[in-house]
Amino acid sequence: MKYLGYIFALLLLISCNSTTKKKEVKKEMVVKKVFPEIKPNRYNVAFLIMDGTFNTELTAPFDIFQHTIFRKGIKPMNVFTVANTDKPITTFEGMRILPDFNYLKDSLPKIDILVVPSAEHHLDSDLENKELIDFVKRVDKEAQFVTSHCDGAFVLAKAGILNGKVSTTFPSDIDKMRTMFPDLDIRKDVLFVHDGKYITSAGGAKSFEAALYLCEYLYGPEIAKSLAGGLVIDWDVEKVPHIILNASS
Repeated sequence: MKYLGYIFALLLLISCNSTTKKKEVKKEMVVKKVFPEIKPNRYNVAFLIMDGTFNTELTAPFDIFQHTIFRKGIKPMNVFTVANTDKPITTFEGMRILPDFNYLKDSLPKIDILVVPSAEHHLDSDLENKELIDFVKRVDKEAQFVTSHCDGAFVLAKAGILNGKVSTTFPSDIDKMRTMFPDLDIRKDVLFVHDGKYITSAGGAKSFEAALYLCEYLYGPEIAKSLAGGLVIDWDVEKVPHIILNASS
């Protein structure tokens, strides 16, 4: 009986060690990142997100652009998010979003359209983020369009890509933007401005209008109205205060 007790204790010890090793192995397991499918023959649309991004400026254009995949006879859009981290970002309103790509280390698809939604610190600390500003500068070199909503225009201005262009931003921040960037032509009393390849909007719920305008520019009024109808939006670009300058053909 004495020996049986020793054997039982030994077996128990081995079992405990085995369980501990299994737990250690699980801890060491690496989770492989899964990237979104980037389908060919589509516009690649990147949404630049970070902590403090405002929900509406992100989700409004995201909804409009993503719905292009359900329209026939057009070149639809691959929509995805990019950030400077692999960890979830937390929007201003508390939504947690896992970025699709980390622009600091991932190999990104060529970006045709860059969307810069507004974020909480676009008037201060984000403008001092060199990696962020350099990313916008790099994308701008090849992108067909660069768009901003609300205070996202401050990021474009800091990157220097609005020099010589007309732009707008969140109505109550226009004077701040004029003070911060005195050489820029920043307009009031409009909901969006299209100058060259840049589209800047007042943001908020009017982010829908700026996104619908780009779709009308790319696909024509019928597709834009169809996209708007799917989201129960009464769309008529002529009823939206806006400015169009030097729009490329």
